[in-house]
Amino acid sequence: MSKKTRKKSSNTTGKRVATKVARAASASTGKSATKTRTTVAKKAAAKTAKTKPGAGVQEKASHKAASKPLKAKPAANVTRSSTITLTEGAAAPGFDLPRDGGGSVSLKDFAGKKLVLFFYPRADTPGCTREAIDFTRLKSDFIAAGAEVVGISADTVKAQESFRNKHQLSVPLVSDGAHQMLEAYGAWGEKSMYGRTFMGIIRTTVLVDSGGKVARIWRHVKVDGHAEAVLEAARSL
Repeated sequence: MSKKTRKKSSNTTGKRVATKVARAASASTGKSATKTRTTVAKKAAAKTAKTKPGAGVQEKASHKAASKPLKAKPAANVTRSSTITLTEGAAAPGFDLPRDGGGSVSLKDFAGKKLVLFFYPRADTPGCTREAIDFTRLKSDFIAAGAEVVGISADTVKAQESFRNKHQLSVPLVSDGAHQMLEAYGAWGEKSMYGRTFMGIIRTTVLVDSGGKVARIWRHVKVDGHAEAVLEAARSL
C-alpha cells in the first residue's frame, strides 16, 4: 500500500473514531441532561408531596373546627307549682283516683267520717316506708277515733301494690300520676337537695273532719312520731 493510501486510510479511520467519540459524548451529555432533568423533577415532586399533606392537614383541621357541635342549651323548666294554697277551715278538694288492688278512692267514700290523707314522695324509700308502716300500725286506733287513713303519691298503681305487699301495709294507697290531687292539697312544689332545686312531692298530711272541712295541715313532715301526733289530733275533733 502506498503512503498516500495509508495516509488517507488513517485519516478516514481517525475521522470515524472522532465521530464515534463525539456521538458517545453527545449521548452521554444527553443522558446526563436527562438524568439531571429527572432528578430535578423528582425533587420538585418530593417537595410538592411534602407540601400537600400539610395543606391537607390544615384543610382537615379547618373542616373539623367548622363542624364541631355546639353545646346544647339546657331545656327551659316550664314546670310550675300549684297556685292553690289550701288552708285550715277550707273545704277539702274532691278527688277520685285509682288505688292499689284495683278500683278507686273518692272523697265521697268518707262522707261523715274523719279522714287522714298523708302525701309521701316515693313508695318504698326509707322515710316513706317508715311513715306508711306507722300509719298501718295505728290503723285500728284511727278507726276507734272515727277516722280513715289514705296514702297518696305519684307512683303507679303497680308500684303501690308492690310497696303494700313488701311491707304488709293495710291502708289504701292512691296513685296520682297527674299531680291533680297533690297540687290541690298543696303537696306539690319546689324542693331542694344537694344544692339542686326541682319540683316534687312535699311530705304533707291533711286531716279532714267529718263535715268535709280541713281541720289540720302538716307540711314538711318529719316522720318520727308523726303518725302518733296525727292520731291525737283526730281524737280531739
